[in-house]
Amino acid sequence: MIQTKNLVKTFRDGDAETKVLKGIDFKAEQGEFVVIMGRSGSGKSTFLYQMSLLDEPTSGQIIIDNRDTKNMKPEEKILFRLQKCGYVFQDYALLPELTAVENVVLPLLMQNIDKKKAYTIAKEALTKVGLAHRFDNLPTHLSGGEQQRTSIARAIAHKPKLLFADEPTANLDNESSRAVLDIFKELHKEGQTIIMVTHEDQYAKMAQKVIKLDDGKIISEHKN
Repeated sequence: MIQTKNLVKTFRDGDAETKVLKGIDFKAEQGEFVVIMGRSGSGKSTFLYQMSLLDEPTSGQIIIDNRDTKNMKPEEKILFRLQKCGYVFQDYALLPELTAVENVVLPLLMQNIDKKKAYTIAKEALTKVGLAHRFDNLPTHLSGGEQQRTSIARAIAHKPKLLFADEPTANLDNESSRAVLDIFKELHKEGQTIIMVTHEDQYAKMAQKVIKLDDGKIISEHKN
């Protein structure tokens, strides 16, 4: 489903150069649940951002669903992300002026899905994550856990090939974290391919494969 070959990411600040990813080879199969771990500064979130096409690697290849993304034009990448990928961030990234259902509907409308159909899909996704009673609430009227579940509904509404999650429980209490992770487990059972960054060992146990990064390299890889 996704593969990286000799992936390198270098950040430049004037004459200073920092190589954050140092030639990463990685592969995740369709339907696999992969967790990426590592200490702060190891490069795990940078790695996720390159794989998910939210940033541009310095060199190397990223192949998603048999498509080499290297030579995609910017507008192609935008459409590819909209259609093939789902994203869950630790800060929820919801638009504060939109209700829960409107936040989920927006990317569907951007894919030119009919408005009535888009609202039906959005409501189904929110119901799936246990928020059927929160369609018309603004993010400020939702708890942190409910906001994160809304962002998951937005990420999965269009049935993406790949779901990327960057520390999705970082800002949540234990109960909300469990609720969010239960959703990920259920999605995985249904065949969703998931790549998740976390620093929590207990959450890594639910994944099929655990990758550990250090200093921009994969130092270990094991299956649970």
